[in-house]
Amino acid sequence: MNTFLKRILILLSVIALGLFLYSFFVENIFSQRLSPKDTVEFKLNDLKLEVFYNRPSKKNRAIFGALVPFNQVWRTGANEATTFETNQTLDVQGMPLPIGKYTLWTVPKDTTWTVIFNSKQYPWGVNSDMKPMWDPNYDVLNIEVPVQKLSSTVEQFTIAFDNSTDNLFLTMAWDDVKVSLPLK
Repeated sequence: MNTFLKRILILLSVIALGLFLYSFFVENIFSQRLSPKDTVEFKLNDLKLEVFYNRPSKKNRAIFGALVPFNQVWRTGANEATTFETNQTLDVQGMPLPIGKYTLWTVPKDTTWTVIFNSKQYPWGVNSDMKPMWDPNYDVLNIEVPVQKLSSTVEQFTIAFDNSTDNLFLTMAWDDVKVSLPLK
């Protein structure tokens, strides 16, 4: 084999080894995330809805009113900002939500939650001070929904679409709390 090809092969091997070591030790891409990513979809006829979010776990912690403070904007999950996408205009408690992709924020309270659809796309859910990156100037819709207390504990934060009663709801559940946002 000629010398030039040997040098190229050695250089490529060194680069590949460097990338592997960087990804293993610095980015830690092979370890399981503490709050894994998830995507939930709902499709019916021409309607397509999608939510992307990260799922933190309870891990014997007090959640609402403690880890997630009451009366403060929450990124509604962990890590990246939670997104909600619709391909059709929706009616949310009598208010229109236009076609688009939104970030989804919530303000948990003891008996109600405020669900916020925000038109700005944020790269992450919180800034370096652990404050939500949410900018209220981009709010499209703010909706109050009642809290439902659950009889059993939901270990991992869960967002889902519920169409079991022929009425569509976006549900969010964690710990002993569930909220259901009606969508039409």
